Amino acid sequence: MTKARTRWPRQRDAEVLTASGGTVAADRVNAMDLETCLSACAAHSTKLVASLDRRRVALAEALRNLLATHAATVPATSGSSPLPLLRRPAKVSSGSSLLLGDALMDPLLAVGDKALDCGYEDETKLALMVADTVLTQRKRSRAGWRLRARVLEAMGAESAAVAAYERHLELTEEDGFGVASKVAGLREGARLQAELVRRLAAGCPEAREFADRSVTDAWAQGLELHARGAWDEARPLLIGTLLGRIAADAPVREIQQTLTHYLGLLREEAGVAGGGSAPTAGRGASARAADPAELDELTALTTLYAEQRRVRMRGPVEDPTFGGVRWLTLGEFRNRIAGRSICLIANSKRVGNSSLGAEIDDYDLVVRFNSYRIDPAATGRRTDIHATIHKHGFNWDQHVDTRLIFGGISGDWKYSLRNRLVPGAQTYLGDESLRWPVRDIGRVSREAWPSIPTSGFNMLWLLDFLDVSPRLDLIGFDFYESGAYRLPAAMRLPITSVHEYTSEKAWVMERAQSVTDTRICLR
Repeated sequence: MTKARTRWPRQRDAEVLTASGGTVAADRVNAMDLETCLSACAAHSTKLVASLDRRRVALAEALRNLLATHAATVPATSGSSPLPLLRRPAKVSSGSSLLLGDALMDPLLAVGDKALDCGYEDETKLALMVADTVLTQRKRSRAGWRLRARVLEAMGAESAAVAAYERHLELTEEDGFGVASKVAGLREGARLQAELVRRLAAGCPEAREFADRSVTDAWAQGLELHARGAWDEARPLLIGTLLGRIAADAPVREIQQTLTHYLGLLREEAGVAGGGSAPTAGRGASARAADPAELDELTALTTLYAEQRRVRMRGPVEDPTFGGVRWLTLGEFRNRIAGRSICLIANSKRVGNSSLGAEIDDYDLVVRFNSYRIDPAATGRRTDIHATIHKHGFNWDQHVDTRLIFGGISGDWKYSLRNRLVPGAQTYLGDESLRWPVRDIGRVSREAWPSIPTSGFNMLWLLDFLDVSPRLDLIGFDFYESGAYRLPAAMRLPITSVHEYTSEKAWVMERAQSVTDTRICLR
């Protein structure tokens, strides 16, 4: 069962709700001790029992992992309750508070991420508590600041979210998550929204008289007048409501809802298709011919509205063609690699500690993955094909001939391309026929291969399937037995547990023609 949703009170952009229901300033971290956060996580875990929502099921699993990790890292005292986290802990001095160790850091952040993914108010508050707990003890945590920024953005506290995102950027060397683009989009969206509201207010000066009234009463009265056909009387009330929400620093989602509804009514009055409801006889297009000047203004307002929504979602795109990139289909990619020797370079310490650079650069095509790191003597200099998962943007700014971006969900994949692709950084880009090779081309079901295939395995499987390369070698592939060798910012990311490296290794070894310490030859 799932807990019934509750409505939050309206709050200013500078304030958000805590997990205990109070408000705190969004532009500064609310001090939170680890004991209280763990207690809240344990209590929330009990609310998710038998939930049918897959997002809450994922959160429940993350909570179980967090609590199990905590139990394994903190020895139980004699006579203590086996479920101490289900009771509210007594206040303790700062010297006796639990410290957030490395073992607990990733499981705690995973809870925050999964809670935010749920999209419900209770889980969003839990995510904020997690972010504040991390930042209370680790003020320079990049992951903590990014999580807090995402939570604030979801809550509609946009200016505070921008500040948190910028703090994240100050602490990181590689913007692998496209945060700079997100910040630019939020700023540009706010600017376009302000311009839209300014034009609405300029076109109806009397609306300011209603900005100080109760937004609920003014909006209801405006809708009633509109329903009676008194648009000239309704318009100041409706725009005044919008101005009132902005003056009160209402969450962005409330302002967007008000703008959406108002522009729908405006389109209805102008008799334009796609208005808020069907035009009523006696007004709108059926009552009078549309004024060309009004239609031009409506077009300008709609354009501003659409653009501010777009840039908030994906950031500004200066070059929609991304430098004139040429899209590759599966067949075209096959033709480009046919007859050429190919080496795939692992992001492993085995490569980083080697002296194989010159040998690597002798291949016709060099394939690298995700957050690869270049050390010419060890790894070689060239990258002809960059194969990467869509979820982060490491090395997307490095120029390559071909970039293949993998992703299991089409909508998420497209969103990442629009947000993270760098114009001019690639000549060719794989289209959707190359999005998820193992599943979409090979039709390998989850029953046959339950785990999520890595970028390396997707690429290797594709090359083996096409079977047009006279030489196909894997260099440094020890499936992370020697550890990772990646960009410094990516080195701090854990080696994910969603992949099954043992199965991928077995698949490779079944097809290997020869094997050395550094090289596996498949052809």
